Amino acid sequence: MKKTIDPKVFAAVCGALVASDAKTATKYLDEKTTVKATWHNKPSGRNSREEMVVTFGTPNYADRIFIKECKKAGVPFPVKKIQFRAWPKKKK
Repeated sequence: MKKTIDPKVFAAVCGALVASDAKTATKYLDEKTTVKATWHNKPSGRNSREEMVVTFGTPNYADRIFIKECKKAGVPFPVKKIQFRAWPKKKK
């Protein structure tokens, strides 16, 4: 049977991403489930629309490393704070 995810979690992750300047916002529900929202393009005033991709399910490789470090540090699940990833820096 598939695990259900509360729609309030989706709204919280999307709202947090809109309010910040980050590229990605991730909420860790447990060791095997994450909810992630990612901007498709960097938001700017010239864009006629903003697109956001919402992904949920098993964590990717980078997320599993973060979960492993949280467990080692003794952080209980679910992780209370939404984790953000910044936009990559441009090379000069």
